[in-house]
Amino acid sequence: MATAGDAGIRLQILEKMILSRRFEDQITELAEEQGRLPGMQILATGQEAAVAAVLALQDDDVIVTNHRSHAHILARGADPNTLMAEIMGKESGVNHGKSGTLHLIVPEVNVLMTSTVVGAAPPLAAGAAFAQQYTESGAITAVFFGDGAAAEGSVHEAMNLAGVWKLPLLFICENNCWAGAQSYQEHCSVGNIASRAGSYGMPGDLVNGNDADDVLKTARDLAARCREGKGPALMELATYRMHGHGEFDKQHYVDPEELKEWAARDPLTMYRKRLTEEGVATAEQIESMEQEAARIVEEAVRFAEESPYPAPEAVLDHVWAEARATR
Repeated sequence: MATAGDAGIRLQILEKMILSRRFEDQITELAEEQGRLPGMQILATGQEAAVAAVLALQDDDVIVTNHRSHAHILARGADPNTLMAEIMGKESGVNHGKSGTLHLIVPEVNVLMTSTVVGAAPPLAAGAAFAQQYTESGAITAVFFGDGAAAEGSVHEAMNLAGVWKLPLLFICENNCWAGAQSYQEHCSVGNIASRAGSYGMPGDLVNGNDADDVLKTARDLAARCREGKGPALMELATYRMHGHGEFDKQHYVDPEELKEWAARDPLTMYRKRLTEEGVATAEQIESMEQEAARIVEEAVRFAEESPYPAPEAVLDHVWAEARATR
């Protein structure tokens, strides 16, 4: 688990978790106001401990993520201003207002892509990992997907290929117990997704997905294995989706007692408490992080609202990237 030498990275994890929660709480507020936030908004509220998996990576590693991507991308170091502008469809956004929240790409921090197509990310991540292996870059790829995606054939094909070719690919399944409005128990025939790893010749670890220290340790260990040329690995984060599938979804199908039980295991609340009790962070430090996150998010909204929408004549700009030789 975490050691005395991990104090710095644990503080970074807490800071990113606080920022992610504040950023998404703001999106929830904006989504309820007609006209301020276009399109469907899908959040990862309650799953912020996954931030630790991102911070376990090196700067030259690549991440491929899914439709609950804001925490991953903020943890990777994306600019909150241009991220919010993209979510609001503005020209100053990371993708010039053309991707919205569901297809975010931030190449400057090695976020290769976000896919809202369930199960589409792992095959593309296998391609990125193959490129890393072929060019002997020493970097790895980490791909995030949900328990619903884990049932898609494309995910199994990607795992099989990664196992056969020993790709430097870390599969990270955030099992939040819900695939749309269908519970995990209704669509998964085995007790946990991590147990499937053995079928593809890779290790599979099930961790407490609401415990950032547990996530950090496992991600570090498995990423190191991938980096050493030993092939892919799978980690499953057992967590919970505290909001609906989208902000339109009021979760009428969820037992209120179940929500209450998981709220008591809120990853951010637990991590604040643990770091305070262990003397890693003071109450004053945490309050300062909260105030700074509020300031950053307020500035991001102001930046986005003052930015123009893309011009109609620019609709075909930035659609294709120029190919480049890597070897």
